Amino acid sequence: MSTEMLTLLAAGIFVVAILYSSVGHAGASGYIAVMSLLGLTAAVIKPTALALNILVAAIASWQFMRAGHFSWRLFWPFAALAVPMAYVGGAIVLPAAAFKLLVGVVLLYSAARFFIASPQEKEVRPVSLPAALAIGAVIGLLSGLTGTGGGIFLTPLLLLMGWARAKSAAAVSALFILLNSAAGLLGNVASTRNLPADIPLLLLVAAAGGWIGSTLGSHRLPPLAIKRLLAAVLTIAGAKLLLS
Repeated sequence: MSTEMLTLLAAGIFVVAILYSSVGHAGASGYIAVMSLLGLTAAVIKPTALALNILVAAIASWQFMRAGHFSWRLFWPFAALAVPMAYVGGAIVLPAAAFKLLVGVVLLYSAARFFIASPQEKEVRPVSLPAALAIGAVIGLLSGLTGTGGGIFLTPLLLLMGWARAKSAAAVSALFILLNSAAGLLGNVASTRNLPADIPLLLLVAAAGGWIGSTLGSHRLPPLAIKRLLAAVLTIAGAKLLLS
């Protein structure tokens, strides 16, 4: 990777980390969008996005657990099959065209989630164990295949179905993202025997952006404006992948 390309990538990841962390997300879809816009290959995009996601999700998991919002009872049914399926998905190397199609769809879905207002909280009700296991397995596989953590799917589902309140859903999703991303990265490395050389630098950049975003938040743009900005970037990147 050229110095100019690496500089652009680092700057993009830094901005994405700040924006995503300011609205409570780990940022995988944003990192993928930046790398897609720069024309990087799937062999670089997938492990890099997973590695960056692990770092940001670890910070979020620690913060939510410390605040007492995490529920093991809600978490484990979704994670039980998600983590091994994320490993399987991470080990699968899709053809370039299939990867572009799948990731493009995921980016556009992520953009739609930012455009659409969060569902209002409902009365919390228990989740069916078979349903949680099946949902977790599907999200885990998709996470590994695309290099995301699955939180963009799990969080709105928990709220929409009334299985958790906002903070509990965020806490469960944070650890869900962390474990899925770790499993997906392990599967990818085991399959390809390759890890992009620039990941350590990008991890430092993401850590700095994540720390700034989570600590200070956004003082210039309201959360809704940030979400709309992220949605625009994801839409452009998703369209680029689908039309290229």
